[in-house]
Amino acid sequence: MTEMRTATLPESGVSPRSAMLAYLALTTAAMVWGGSVVFQKSALSSFSPFEVSVLRGLGALLVLVPLWWWQEAGTVRFTARDILLLAALSLGVLGNHILTLFGLRDIGAGAAGIIIGASPVITALLSALLIRDVPFRSVVGGCALSFAGVALVAGSNDQGNSGESPWLGGTLIVLGLVSWALYTVGGRRAMERFSPLTVNWTTLALSLVPQLPLLLFDQKAQLSGFRGVPASGWLAVAYLIFFATALGQQAWLYGVKGIGPSRAGVFVNLIPVSALALSALVLGEPIGARKVIGIVLILAGVWLVNYQSQKWP
Repeated sequence: MTEMRTATLPESGVSPRSAMLAYLALTTAAMVWGGSVVFQKSALSSFSPFEVSVLRGLGALLVLVPLWWWQEAGTVRFTARDILLLAALSLGVLGNHILTLFGLRDIGAGAAGIIIGASPVITALLSALLIRDVPFRSVVGGCALSFAGVALVAGSNDQGNSGESPWLGGTLIVLGLVSWALYTVGGRRAMERFSPLTVNWTTLALSLVPQLPLLLFDQKAQLSGFRGVPASGWLAVAYLIFFATALGQQAWLYGVKGIGPSRAGVFVNLIPVSALALSALVLGEPIGARKVIGIVLILAGVWLVNYQSQKWP
């Protein structure tokens, strides 16, 4: 993987100030997303997965579209090819949001956050298999190590009352990571023509199109009445709107544009730590030894993939 091989070197054409801002944006996104896992879990006590996703998306659009209109309206032109690319990217957003939410119904927030730390390894594996920029043997060892950590966490018996079927939940979380990896790689191509803000709101809006009719088949708050939703449920949705989606996704795309998807993927390593800490503080989930060992294995696998990739031109 060419970009991963040069992960420790300044990227050509990026000024030190721009790189620093990109690193700050990615750090912010990772920490915010650690909290996102916890608040998605909290929101699911009052809303169905599709209700959470749609409310999150519509709320974020109310923030992003006026901001985009103020900054860029009249300067952006979309071709049919652009629309097709953005629509394809929206499937990555859709898959990540929905698969993560359905996964969180069956696994604890702390465990899910730890699994999300394997995202850079999944990106590397897909690159090796699909575009073959490095030999598969150069990433297989690190992937095996990280996936062992994922299996350890998913099979943990210290989920408490927060996870009923951790194996199923863990599998859905991993599939959500695959969706996000594809979105991250494709997003940089889209940002050759458009700003991160444009890519953010358009892909988010397009991801809502197939979700709206599915609300008819996935209801919870609609059946019990939105007036009965407690303040904690609305606060969780508000966090997802303003921080996880509007701020976090915008910061992530800004960082990816600045330093590239492979180097940006390293910052996902911050998510497991913040998610584990917040799940204990907010949800009262236990921090067991298996979770700690799982974090170590996953991050060791990420390091090994980066190290092995440096050996290839």
